[in-house]
Amino acid sequence: MMADPEQPAPQHRRPDRVTDAEVAAAGKLSEALETVERARGHLYGFHQLIGHADRQLGEAVEALRAAGHRGLADRLEEELVGRNVLRGRWTFQVVEEFDDGYWTEFRDWEREVREAVLDGRRHLYEALMKEARRTHGRPGHESTPPEEA
Repeated sequence: MMADPEQPAPQHRRPDRVTDAEVAAAGKLSEALETVERARGHLYGFHQLIGHADRQLGEAVEALRAAGHRGLADRLEEELVGRNVLRGRWTFQVVEEFDDGYWTEFRDWEREVREAVLDGRRHLYEALMKEARRTHGRPGHESTPPEEA
């Protein structure tokens, strides 16, 4: 049986017992998680940029050495190349601590709330918004993609 592209997929339909307030509350939590996910991406960007900067710093040290400034290059290499960005930590350790702590706990809580309040449905707030905003029956406004042949 083919799915009706004018009807939302079952996982994007509101369970009968779920209220607007519950959808909104779970939607806010989901939105907060999405913001944390964006922050995590920036943290990974920071991690990669610092690693790249440290390699560039090593190149600068070698260039100073080659330009006849061995003492300055040696001091710079000893003091700054490979230095921790936080006490006892390189950025990979910051990323790991974030992932194992805050990020994991945030994701677990979002999942627990979604399971308890929305029967596990993801993005229900957005799915309901899509149904309210799309032009029903108009091409390009289908609720779901067409079935593959």
